Amino acid sequence: MMENKEFLKRWRLILGSDTQDQINNMGGAGLSAEELLMDSALSQIYGNDGVSGKGSGKSGGNGMSSPQITRWLGDLRSLFAPMEIKVIQNDAIERRGLKQLLFEPEMLDGLEPDISTASLLLMLKDQIPERAKENARIYISKIVEDINRRLSDDIKRSVAAAINRREHSPIPSAAALDYKLTVRRNLKNFNPDLKIILPEKFYFFERASRSASRTVILDIDQSGSMGESVIYSSVMGCILASMSSVKTHIVAFDASVTDLTELCSDPVDLLYGIQLGGGTDIEKSVAYCSGLVSEPEKTTMFLVTDLYEGGNRNGLIRRIEELKESGVNIIILLAISDSGKPCYDNALAEKIASMDIPCFACPPEQLPELLELAIKKRSLNGFGIR
Repeated sequence: MMENKEFLKRWRLILGSDTQDQINNMGGAGLSAEELLMDSALSQIYGNDGVSGKGSGKSGGNGMSSPQITRWLGDLRSLFAPMEIKVIQNDAIERRGLKQLLFEPEMLDGLEPDISTASLLLMLKDQIPERAKENARIYISKIVEDINRRLSDDIKRSVAAAINRREHSPIPSAAALDYKLTVRRNLKNFNPDLKIILPEKFYFFERASRSASRTVILDIDQSGSMGESVIYSSVMGCILASMSSVKTHIVAFDASVTDLTELCSDPVDLLYGIQLGGGTDIEKSVAYCSGLVSEPEKTTMFLVTDLYEGGNRNGLIRRIEELKESGVNIIILLAISDSGKPCYDNALAEKIASMDIPCFACPPEQLPELLELAIKKRSLNGFGIR
């Protein structure tokens, strides 16, 4: 009887959701949560609810959006074997209008930079033909340059402010003058006739440190749904790595863990070192990152993940708690995105938040402020988008 139910489930997945009633009448059982996810991923290509690149099925005319494509391609790697994934991806390229995007260099040249499309290209980078690979890289570099342009200066200023403005220096420097403290300490020297303050003493911020005084660890979930966050995290990591006052580690994970720190000199190379899509073992990655911590009180760790843990859930909670208790300032970023409310494991997020560990999504434009507050270990209550 059990074998018959499994047989019917397979036919239900092959034939699609329209056959659910008939399968039930034949004694079939409903699909599990994982099987429903599998069914959804398959229906995007073979079902009638998607939009075919050849015009079959229900019409919509424009196909799926890049975020949809990126999400279900990520689902494939966590649900199917490598050979099955190759067949499904090839069918997706042929049937869902991706062939022109991936195989025709001129198509990419005419597209406006879009972070979701960049995520899609990174996910399918191994299937892009040689003649189009350089165009894909140029397209992705445009996204990287835009993020750098928007965030680089602000991130560097915020981190420098957090690290270097703790103690004051006796060495005069107009650029390092602490105007607020100087005015406050010299208010008693206000001259009413001249209507100005005549300072007796000036106060200056310490100059920037020449060696790393803080450590920042970026632990990035590279599952398919995290494409946009992966791009923002990688660019942010490369910006931090360019600062001598911060020691930066960049780690990416799915079911395995990859240390990408050596690729920090070029954000595009770093992104090409990431394999979007696949299973998720967050606990294993957090365990690896724990080994990178030498001075807990001077370490800030950003775990960028939607918290859909495929590994040891209780072990993950225990490791995060141990890091916090050791003195590491750990922050969970459910997404770095400006495309709306993120999808994440709400129950696990609430559990972690109850441990007084910040857990929220962050718009990219708030990253500089977040970094400054995090390094200073200031409260993040009300920060970001939950």
